[in-house]
Amino acid sequence: MKYGLLFSLLVLFAGQSLAQGIEFFKGSWEEAIAKAEAEDKLIFVDAYASWCGPCKRMSANVFPNERVGEFYNKNFVCLKWDMEKDDHGIKFRQKYPVSAFPTLYYIDFTGEVVQNIRGAQQVDQFIEQGQNALKKVDRSDLYAGDYEKGDRSPALVYNYVKALNKVGKSSLKITNDFLRTDPDLTKEENLKIIFEGTVEADSKIFETLIEHRDRIESIFGKSDVEARIINACKNTVDKAIEFDVPDLVEEAQKLASKHAPNLGDAFTYKSEMEYALKRRDSKTYVKAAKDYLKKVARDDADAHGTIATIIANSFSQDDKAMSEAEDFAKKAAELADSYESYYTYAVILKQNGKTEAALDAANESLERARKKGRSASQLVEIFIRKLQQG
Repeated sequence: MKYGLLFSLLVLFAGQSLAQGIEFFKGSWEEAIAKAEAEDKLIFVDAYASWCGPCKRMSANVFPNERVGEFYNKNFVCLKWDMEKDDHGIKFRQKYPVSAFPTLYYIDFTGEVVQNIRGAQQVDQFIEQGQNALKKVDRSDLYAGDYEKGDRSPALVYNYVKALNKVGKSSLKITNDFLRTDPDLTKEENLKIIFEGTVEADSKIFETLIEHRDRIESIFGKSDVEARIINACKNTVDKAIEFDVPDLVEEAQKLASKHAPNLGDAFTYKSEMEYALKRRDSKTYVKAAKDYLKKVARDDADAHGTIATIIANSFSQDDKAMSEAEDFAKKAAELADSYESYYTYAVILKQNGKTEAALDAANESLERARKKGRSASQLVEIFIRKLQQG
């Protein structure tokens, strides 16, 4: 028996741990504008009120999430202001209306509002809102005209490719056309184009990056180059999944392991899980998940909880998969010792028909939720009442 509300809450709580989340900027609005312009980022503003329950839940369950932090810290200058008590917030509200809490603003460094969202978001929704905001700010037109007129200066090509990548448009043709000019790859300005243009692993551009890797690493640093390699491999896996080409998944995995060995194992297991999930292959998904959690994320509560939730939502009719999900959720609860993780464990126990054990886990969750406040404990109490009602 499935409970829609309860599984929505399970997804809400999945993946909450002590991982690094959003790093909120402490400066003024003017300083945030300057920082965003210098780094070519948008500004994200959490416009909240101290009494707001949904605001508190986002602060406790969403902003600290590792995936949220990774995405928002990379793409936004992030601000968090109380609209009723903080001087910065009160001043901000005079220009940007806030009539509900939380209101989540996405603003360009020009001061133009890209989008604003009312109401609390879950982790995946919140990341998706940020992705949508980025796609709305398309600066590629600033360079397209000159490019079409024949300007092939390295600075323009680099900025054009970077702008296309930022909004999810294909930049492969621009970079491939650049390669065909046989550029001098001893020059930094040209190597920057190769770095920015490496968006897929099954490409000549990727091979060129690997060939000139030492020099490119001297410009961008080893970690950024490894991240670029993994991102290119991920994009190739995404393409393989879209067109159902398993050999391409395997090729991307080999390239990741060879050229980014520190990240290769994690990438291989994750891409295996992603492909299996797309094909609704529970056996392969669970096997890859077990390897990932054993060899890469042994003590990662976030990973255990997220994978348990995915299995519960995607393979609920597979008893073996659900048994593994139960084990993963139990481990997440032991590692995180949080009300969210115990709640997830309780929901999966209930899904597996273990009502008494689910009630025990739910009470563990409630004990911890009470320390977080009334809004947290109410959510768990709803579940406990459903368990007691049978």
